[in-house]
Amino acid sequence: MLKVKNLKVNYGHISALNGISFEVPDNSIVSLIGANGAGKTTTLMAISGLVDAAEGQILLDDMDITDCRPNSIVQMGVCHVPEGRHVFPELSVYENLVAGAIPCKKLPRAELQNRIEQQFELFPRLKERSWQFAGTLSGGEQQMLAVGRALMSRPKLLMMDEPSLGLAPLVVQGIFDIIRTINQQGVTVLLIEQNANMALKLADRAYVLETGLITK
Repeated sequence: MLKVKNLKVNYGHISALNGISFEVPDNSIVSLIGANGAGKTTTLMAISGLVDAAEGQILLDDMDITDCRPNSIVQMGVCHVPEGRHVFPELSVYENLVAGAIPCKKLPRAELQNRIEQQFELFPRLKERSWQFAGTLSGGEQQMLAVGRALMSRPKLLMMDEPSLGLAPLVVQGIFDIIRTINQQGVTVLLIEQNANMALKLADRAYVLETGLITK
């Protein structure tokens, strides 16, 4: 589904990615693991169009998306759950989910409601708190909301940046179980995770990123 070829990204005179190449097969879970500063988040941002590639190609189903705008990439079926969740704190859970469907142009109201109900089935806790402000949710609940919001656009590739960050071990296990369920429902997953043991248990394939290079 996704092919990254010799991708290089610079921040000014600093090289963040030094020509990395990897593939994410359709219906798989692929994990990028590595220490802070290795270039993992930059990789996802480049795929999402949030930072420019200095060199290389990013192919989605053999279509070159390297220079596409972020909104176009979302409409092509790639959704990015960033590190830190970034829910809209002053909107309710329900309103956050509605916001996730904005890239879907002219979505009928009945279909919008159907997609919201699907997220409530996947995340029953969100249904219980549907009219609660997102900023008052626990960290685990906010992570569920961030994932549910991303799924509202029906992505074929879901990219997740450190979904376990700052969460209790029991909550982390629940989040990883949900990632597996999402994948079983047909969504391809590209996962960044510092918890290497959890990531390797979940992933079909993994790459090790060190200082802007894939070493394994």
